[in-house]
This record gives sequence, structure tokens and C-alpha cells, in this order.
Amino acid sequence: MELAIQAGMIMLVAVPVLLVMGVPISISIGLASTFSMMLILPLPEAMVTSAQRLFIGTNSFSLLAIPFFILAGNIMNNGGIAIRLVNCAKMLSGRLPGSLAQSNVVANMLFGAISGSGVAAAAAVGGTMAPLQEKEGYSKEFSTAVNIASAPTGMLIPPSNTLIVYSTVAGSVSISALFIAGYIPGILWGLGVMVIAGIMAKREGYVTHAKPTFRQVATTFLDAIPSLLLVVIVIGGILKGVFTATEGSAIAVVYALILSGIYGAIKPRDLPAILLDSARMTAIVIFMIGVSSIMSWVMAFTNIPGIIADLLLGVTESKIIILVIMNALLLVIGTFMDPTPAVLIFTPIFLPICQSFGMHPVQFGIMIVFNLCIGTITPPVGPILFTGCKIGGVTIEQVFRRLIPFFAVTALILLLVTYVPAISMALPQWMGLIK
Repeated sequence: MELAIQAGMIMLVAVPVLLVMGVPISISIGLASTFSMMLILPLPEAMVTSAQRLFIGTNSFSLLAIPFFILAGNIMNNGGIAIRLVNCAKMLSGRLPGSLAQSNVVANMLFGAISGSGVAAAAAVGGTMAPLQEKEGYSKEFSTAVNIASAPTGMLIPPSNTLIVYSTVAGSVSISALFIAGYIPGILWGLGVMVIAGIMAKREGYVTHAKPTFRQVATTFLDAIPSLLLVVIVIGGILKGVFTATEGSAIAVVYALILSGIYGAIKPRDLPAILLDSARMTAIVIFMIGVSSIMSWVMAFTNIPGIIADLLLGVTESKIIILVIMNALLLVIGTFMDPTPAVLIFTPIFLPICQSFGMHPVQFGIMIVFNLCIGTITPPVGPILFTGCKIGGVTIEQVFRRLIPFFAVTALILLLVTYVPAISMALPQWMGLIK
């Protein structure tokens, strides 16, 4: 037993040390887990077990949805779909204070609901909206902050690759239920950003657009309908049982490719670069899942989740305080770790604790993903923060002060998601996806 505890401690210490040394996180997790396993098992068995866990961790049919949704997102990012969604968003929010900033938020929600990627939304929508906002006198810091703060909604509003990853590590959790559960939290995030953006815009005197004519509205929505239909086809088909999430992701690729071809935005010569970029992104995610499977085996063998549970319950038996501690830890972890590895590592640790006092795995999945989405817009690692700053042409130091009010509102919504189960559970229960 002491040997197992030592192995667990080696793993927990080695990962942050390797990260500080600049080793990529996937390599850090794989090396630390293998070193720990070598302390538990003889060298030949440790090597064989590590290799087995690497392949077993990726041997899941549902994980095939990830490369297809990544490819669909890349096709849409290059296929003329973003500008149509932006135009649609301008019709929906053009009368609100700071209309272009509000349109940015709505467009990120729409694009995220199709691509499932916050980074893709920040790049595609931000790249389209930034010149328009600059032309109308919006400060770069303000427009960039709004784009960054709203982009993570795409990781909650389905389809969401992070929720697919969570479903594989959490056990028998329905992907359909997780997808539907993400709608209300994702929309609340977007609405919270819109409220803060509206207050800032009104205070700084940014213009509100004139009411569009009926013809303008009709033309814009008709142009956007083919893009919006992708959500109806994919999510509707999954919910109705016509196809699985994996099959739906493949349909999304075909539909996006046909649509981009009709728009004339993607030529055959563009496909190799899109496929290569999608393969590169997929390899990063899938390899991370594989090495995290090694870590999960070591944690289960050394009973690390049980030890941490005993520590937490030793501090307090209050559900409210334990959830506060969990969220605080996850918020800190999210500042230097991407959502995918964080979900893979901390779900086996925290999920059993939450289940012990009655939290449903679907609610926990939304809570942990929502929490870690905040980390994507915080330094030092935040991928959406870096992407948004690059697109907006500003530094992190310039935009960070503007982001503070958005952090506050998202933290408030996180508390609601944590302590009000209906926010994430009402829709899947109403649709009969969970009891």
C-alpha cells in the first residue's frame, strides 16, 4: 500500500515539474504515469500495461466524433459560413447598445453551435467583426474582450468535443443528454456577456444601428438558413435516434463541404491543407486521451481519488463548501491546463465525490466543462485568449483589464450551474434523455 501511495505521489509531483521545464502536457502526463507504473510493476509489465492503456483509452467508437467535428469546424471556418452567421447575428442584435459587439456575441454562439470550437469561433467571427467594429470607432481592447469572452459558448452549446471526451471518461453518460444539457448554460454565458458588453457600450457611447427593413431581414435570414440547418440536422438527428453522435459528426462534414462548395469559398486545392490541419488537431486530442488513460489506471490502482475524497470530506461534510473548493481548484487548474486533459484527469477524482451527495453525472459534466471553459480565456495558457488577442491586434496586458467584468459574470453563472441542477438538467429530463 505504501508503494502505491509513493507511486501516486511521484505522478502528482512529476507532472507539474515537467510542465515547468517546458515539456508538452501530453508528454508530461505520459512520462509521469509510466514512471509511477514502473514503481508498482516490474519494468516489462509496466511497459506492456502502459502500451495497452494507451490503446484501450482511444478504443472508443464515440471518440470518432472528435476528428469529424474538428474537420467540419475547419471546413466551416474556411467555407464562407462565418460571414453569413455574422450577418444573421447583426439582424438579431442590431438594436441593442453597442450593436456590433452584441452581434459578435450572438455570432460566436451561432458559430460555436455549428463548429463546437471556441478557438475556431474566436478566429472566424473575430476576424470578420474586428474590422467592422474598428471602422465604427470601437476600441480594439473592447471589441477583442467581447470576442474572447463570448467564444467559449461554443464549447458548451452542442456539438462539443469536450463533452464527448467527458462522456468517455465518466462511464455510461449519454452524449445526447450532455449535448442538450449544455444549451441553457451556454446561452446564459452568452447573455451574461451581452449584458456586460451593453453596459460598457452605453457608457462609452458606441452607436446602435438603425432598424433594418423587412427586406434586409428576410434576405439575411434566407442566406443564413442553409448554415443554421446544420444544427437542426445534426442535433435533431442525434436526439431522434436517426444516427449516433459519431454518425452525426460525419454528416456534418459532408454537409459543410457541400455548402462551402456551393458558396464557392473552398476549392479542391484547399482541401489538403484543411485535412492536414484537422489531422494535426485530432492527433493532439486523441494522444492526450490515450496518455490520460495510463494516468487513470495509476490513479485507480493507488486509490488517489479515494484519498482526495477523504481529505475533502475530512475538511467538511458540507456539500456547498466541497463544491466551492472543487470549483476553486478547477478554476486555478484551468488557468494553465487545457479543458481536455483537465477533464480526463479530474473527472475520475471529483465525480465520485459529487455522486456521493446526489449530483447527477450530467450536471457534474456541465459544471466541470463550464468551469474549465473560463480557463480558456485566462492567462497564462488560455488558447482562446491568445487567439482573440492575435486576431484583434492587441496584447494580453491591454485586454485583460477589460475582461475582468466578464470573468465576474461567468463566475456568477458557474455558481448557478453548480447549485441549481435545473439549469443543466431540465432540458434533458423534459426530453426524456435522463430520469
